[in-house]
Amino acid sequence: MKRYTQNEINELADILKNDGVISVPTDTVYGICARINSIKAHHNLMVAKNRPTNKLFPVMCANLEQIKSIAIVDEKVEKLISKFMPGPITLILLKNPELPYYINNGGATIAVRMAPSKVIRDLILKTGCPVFMTSANKSGKTVCTSLDEIEKECPTIDGMLEGNVSFGESSTIVDCVCEPIKVLREGPISFEQIVDVLTDSFVK
Repeated sequence: MKRYTQNEINELADILKNDGVISVPTDTVYGICARINSIKAHHNLMVAKNRPTNKLFPVMCANLEQIKSIAIVDEKVEKLISKFMPGPITLILLKNPELPYYINNGGATIAVRMAPSKVIRDLILKTGCPVFMTSANKSGKTVCTSLDEIEKECPTIDGMLEGNVSFGESSTIVDCVCEPIKVLREGPISFEQIVDVLTDSFVK
């Protein structure tokens, strides 16, 4: 399986544009990704991950504009994005109702992150749309910690981006659909930091 350097983003974007699946280093773990605007790409990612059909993939965007293209962003959400993104935070938002069914199995919400590095941001922009991003492992198994492990665990993917990962805490998950909003999982960004940004009442 070919391994690509960070100078070969164009080649990796071409793989994604042709419905392929690749692995990339993120700020927390190695991830595998596929473009969101192709049901075939979604299927290929499901196969690579061995993912149950009822489990949804988070979506990683390059910037605020892409987030607004797939989800409803109100004032409080925009405050969180401005303060914490890019960073180790996942926001549960109301989805754009025009999104294809397969993106979230017809559900009303979508989990959104922003690209944590310039190389991932450039990859997404060159691909031309946000990407499904999930941890590099088979569903239910331990997350892979090296490219060798990924190649063994996910042999159907189409390429791997070299790079280092700081294996730390998983991202903080904030449900912005609840009223008041709710922190579902506290990670590197604390509940208190989120409270400092917003003046609403919270449920932890």
